Amino acid sequence: MKKRFTLVSVLASTALIACGGGEPAQTSNSAGSAGATAAPAAAPPPAMGEMTMPSWFQVDNDARTVSMTITAGSTTENNYWNFNGVTKGAMTITVPEGYTITVELVNNDPVMAHSLGISTETSSFSGAPEPVPAFPGAITSNPASMMESTMPGQRESIQFTVDQAGNYSMVCYIAGHALTGMWVYFNVSADGLVGVQQ
Repeated sequence: MKKRFTLVSVLASTALIACGGGEPAQTSNSAGSAGATAAPAAAPPPAMGEMTMPSWFQVDNDARTVSMTITAGSTTENNYWNFNGVTKGAMTITVPEGYTITVELVNNDPVMAHSLGISTETSSFSGAPEPVPAFPGAITSNPASMMESTMPGQRESIQFTVDQAGNYSMVCYIAGHALTGMWVYFNVSADGLVGVQQ
């Protein structure tokens, strides 16, 4: 029991320290709802660079599937709170409507749990966004739990079908993570467009 309490204390302390940096001062430190109204204006536009097929992203047009490996904490960027080293919407993942998507989340953060889900929100992330996926199955288990989501050194796979074209985001649902930048754009194309832009 003492070890579990110590782990909880360390994780909570890490979360508080990491959240301290946050975004540049645009809003006051007061209520989270006041910060949420300013967030849409601060959200960057989706990445529109060259469409690529990185090694972690595979497409099978015959089977109508896309598979990808998303690594949380692949670099020290944003205190390890990143997806494949990218934060704050600086990457856009695009998949075709009607395809089945498999995402393997790998947690390389040395101390912090992470989760992954596809959200309908694309800019105004609260301190603890509600873990409701845009598509059935498009979320890892226990996504808001610092003790039961994907822990350091663990992996988790999810599979879902993207049945509605539109603009979404891939986020971590642990409190404070999306708010401080652990999210990227996730778009579903109606015209078959597929790939990754940065």
